[in-house]
Amino acid sequence: MATRTQFENSSEIGVFSKLTNGYCLVAIGGSENFYSTFEAELADVIPVVKTSIGGTRIVGRLCAGNKNGLLLPNTTTDQELQHLRNSLPDEVVVQRVDERLSALGNCVVCNDHVALIHTDLDRETEELIADVLGVEVFRQTIAGNILVGSYGVFSNRGGLVHPHTSIEDLDELSTLLQVPLVAGTVNRGSEVIGAGMIVNDWTAFCGLDTTATELSVIESVFKLRESQPSAIVDEMRKSLIDTFV
Repeated sequence: MATRTQFENSSEIGVFSKLTNGYCLVAIGGSENFYSTFEAELADVIPVVKTSIGGTRIVGRLCAGNKNGLLLPNTTTDQELQHLRNSLPDEVVVQRVDERLSALGNCVVCNDHVALIHTDLDRETEELIADVLGVEVFRQTIAGNILVGSYGVFSNRGGLVHPHTSIEDLDELSTLLQVPLVAGTVNRGSEVIGAGMIVNDWTAFCGLDTTATELSVIESVFKLRESQPSAIVDEMRKSLIDTFV
């Protein structure tokens, strides 16, 4: 199921939030409405944590992570680091990275098995990404853009990339990631996929401007519809049985 939401009048929700299969980070100081959208969908399953990173609210662009770990830029304060370590599950490794390209969310895109990274990241950072996130790392571009985190979003079930990605690139990336990929847009034609939406294996959130067509592409490529019907059918079956009994 994909949900539309907005952060203080901005549809670029991938800038202000980070979603994985193990946790969700949300920018501090947003409207309660924004926060409760995540709470309603996720609170039963994974922790939803309000935080800032380096004193800013652009948490989605500054950090990179999956269910195994979370990488933070060197601007992260000790207080923020401790807050995240306390709030996240024990199995999630939280690590600060000393990297010149500190907007890690723009430079790294990953699921729980594979990461694509900016071609200019340090060798040490590449090794940290492999160790902390437990992934295979590839230096790649998406449609000629080196900011892979801005122009692509992946889960363990599918991926959405920049609309100008060629068929050859799609095939190559799809082979590396071992998930089906689609070239598309969010927020009524925005090419910056990473800023416009966040996704994990069972749910997605995208900006309020996202059209119905974009939403249906998102739901089909990330296979978000598949988890729904069975739950609904079970519910209906239960209520029918209750009625007859």
